[in-house]
Amino acid sequence: MNTDPIADYLTRIRNAVMAGHRVVEIPSSGIKKEITKLLFEKGYILNYKFETEPKPGIIKVALKYHPVTKLSAINKIERISKPGLRKYVGADELPRVLNGLGVAVMSTSQGLMTDKEARKLKIGGEVLCYVS
Repeated sequence: MNTDPIADYLTRIRNAVMAGHRVVEIPSSGIKKEITKLLFEKGYILNYKFETEPKPGIIKVALKYHPVTKLSAINKIERISKPGLRKYVGADELPRVLNGLGVAVMSTSQGLMTDKEARKLKIGGEVLCYVS
């Protein structure tokens, strides 16, 4: 039993990037699928696939690397709001990651979105993680 599945998801991606893996398999859940879609839309991962054959399901994430330098698109991925200490922000205090070069994944009343989208909609929420 995992007490923080989002932290496990981020750690699996971080470890796969540090080891230079091309694909990482992660146990599936609804919020992990939404985070994966956001990372794909923002260009941090190459591709993803949701498999439902084993009952809980698996998310296969293809990591993105530069073709020449072999550097990953994900430099840093960090959990912010934890089960023991939740981090909520209002619409006027949304975080900026690397002065706008990175993204903060937010859980809002409108669903999961980046800090930039939340700023446009003028809504706050829980800051799940920073990706840069």
